[in-house]
Amino acid sequence: MSKVVNSLKEVIALSGLKDGMTVSFHHHLRNGDYVLNMVMDTIAQAGIRDLTVNASSFFDVHTPMLEHIKNRVVTHILTDYMASGLGREISRGIMDTPVQFRTHGGRPSDIALGRTPVDVAFIAAPTADPMGNCSGKYGPSACGSLGYAFADAMYAKKVVVITDNLVPYPLADFSISEDYVDYVVQVDAIGNPKGIVSGTTQITRDPVGLVMASYAAKVIENSGLLKDGFSFQTGAGGASLAAAKFLKEIMLRDGIQGSYGLGGITGYMVDMLEAGCFRSLLDVQCFDLKAVESIRSDPRHREITALHYAGPSVPSAVVDSLDVVILGATEIDTDFNVNVHTDSNGFIMGGSGGHSDAAAGSKLCMIIAPMFRARLPIVTDHVTCVSTPGKDIDVLVTQGGIAVNPKNAELKQRLVKAGLPIVDIHELKEKTERITGAPRHLQFGDKAVAEVIYRDGTKLDTIYNVI
Repeated sequence: MSKVVNSLKEVIALSGLKDGMTVSFHHHLRNGDYVLNMVMDTIAQAGIRDLTVNASSFFDVHTPMLEHIKNRVVTHILTDYMASGLGREISRGIMDTPVQFRTHGGRPSDIALGRTPVDVAFIAAPTADPMGNCSGKYGPSACGSLGYAFADAMYAKKVVVITDNLVPYPLADFSISEDYVDYVVQVDAIGNPKGIVSGTTQITRDPVGLVMASYAAKVIENSGLLKDGFSFQTGAGGASLAAAKFLKEIMLRDGIQGSYGLGGITGYMVDMLEAGCFRSLLDVQCFDLKAVESIRSDPRHREITALHYAGPSVPSAVVDSLDVVILGATEIDTDFNVNVHTDSNGFIMGGSGGHSDAAAGSKLCMIIAPMFRARLPIVTDHVTCVSTPGKDIDVLVTQGGIAVNPKNAELKQRLVKAGLPIVDIHELKEKTERITGAPRHLQFGDKAVAEVIYRDGTKLDTIYNVI
């Protein structure tokens, strides 16, 4: 027996895909992905229209989706993140219905609960066997963890695995198992390895970034949370990685071993694992080649599903036990609400991803951001879009000082006692505007182009069209 189908055209016919249905994709191939565009082009050629596309993220490589929106092949979009190539046109109002933004935990929960059912899921698999057992750890397009694809495979009515590395049955070290898979299609290439994962993720050398990173590490050191069993998540940005570097030095100096590092895993987190800073890494997405090699070879480095990572609908998720997370922001307001969906002109260029999941679950959520970018202040009276509510944010770290959310008086006392430069967030805003001037007030139309949905299913905000 074999589930291998000769072509995408044939598998789309076999899947029963019809007008008005929902297709889904995962984003582990990132900006190297060929699969989403390949599948959507084939669907369009088949004359199928009025589809909902539920993709865990869209990158600039997916900008050809615009043509399918204009031709009404795609009429609804659900996602957790959208890069600017697609986001700018969405912000101009090209869709009749608003994009729905969820979180990396909210999306799989809503799929599992049947709130956003998927008719056909397309799983980009760097390696698969003829029955559909598949993995991201091996092959020319290896991406590491397939954590965001599990809910699609487990709950879609039909599941198609697309691979460029078909191996004999059985693939022993599989991620997604054959019992969820209906069809397998082999193609020449599922992606460009250069866009899937970077060779290395780089620690910042920028003096401003290093100051912020040093402050961030000292906040953690003096928070009362840095002790044996400590758990930690950080992103792949340069300042966040530098903060991890400073934290590693403190942990090794004081002989502290944490329980786990979490999230999208970088080579630097692998270095911390190998140095003994953590007992394990729990990985929903690999960011670079070192992380891919580690998850392939080190049993302490474990692949986890997006539901396990951050699902609010499961009995427990890893973020619920998280001590500290370091996150970024395009804006933060004086109530500590954070925007990561739009840029300074109001155009969509991001999304929550796991931002609000980790913020909600962690004991200490820290935002690292410079006081201003391109002479536009980070701190504002009201963010353009609420991506993560201020109730879930504890600290803002900038080069001009550290602002602590008033809800966390004990933390503020600890940091003041440690001699860190604590400032009121209103003072930080005024200090920044003395350098940059007051920002201009953005103008928006009255057409809703996107809705931001919190991890529990409630609507946080609405994004309107840019005029």
